[in-house]
Amino acid sequence: MSDSPTAIPAFRDNYIWAICEDGHCVVVDPGDAAPVEAFLEQRGLQLTAILVTHHHPDHVGGIPSLLNHRDIPVYGPARETIPGMTTPLEEGRTITPSGLSISLDVIEVPGHTLGHIAFYDKGNGWLFCGDTLFAGGCGRLFEGTPEQMHHSLQKLARLPADTRVFCAHEYTEANLTFAAAVTPQDPAVLDRLEAVRQARREGQITLPSTIGEERHSNPFLRSHEPALQQACEAREPGSSSDKMQCFASLRRWKDSF
Repeated sequence: MSDSPTAIPAFRDNYIWAICEDGHCVVVDPGDAAPVEAFLEQRGLQLTAILVTHHHPDHVGGIPSLLNHRDIPVYGPARETIPGMTTPLEEGRTITPSGLSISLDVIEVPGHTLGHIAFYDKGNGWLFCGDTLFAGGCGRLFEGTPEQMHHSLQKLARLPADTRVFCAHEYTEANLTFAAAVTPQDPAVLDRLEAVRQARREGQITLPSTIGEERHSNPFLRSHEPALQQACEAREPGSSSDKMQCFASLRRWKDSF
């Protein structure tokens, strides 16, 4: 059985997730090889596969170095160009990464990039969602449309409430600070923000969150709620006409927050 995923910090606020089992290790989105190599050496692990959610450099930059002396599979989105990719993936595929016994379903979640995918382990309730869903937020729309991102997030929101969300950045405090500006009287947001601030003061990671937690306090999963629509309408008249317009307004608001 695989151990619970471990976060390998990289750059300023990235997390490379490591899934380990019986001396084997699979990493998700290795933007930097050095912290991965240090992790493997410290724990006496063999890297057996790489999983990639999307093509941005802070998610793929370490792959060439990791492949220098290794012949291992690289699983990634079929609609994007990934260094060293051996196994292009589309929605509907289920994989068992080399070295592990878990099964991962592939979910296409365009928006942040056009080919972005997520990996979902139904058995353990683990979701590796890259830069699509964040704790308290969502990724910027670098390539996709608000409609695409909204649809992608709703796909993830339908997963079981106890699904643990292993996203790729420590953005939780900033995201919830924005959420509190949108709905300043919301106890679910305020309580979560205070808990996150305390964790960060103590130097703790704020991940993983859960899908249930995101449904209750992530504004980007709540654009159907009257309180969110009223907030968007006050800032952008006409944006409360439906949940899609509200979502687009929230994303624009966050971009300039």
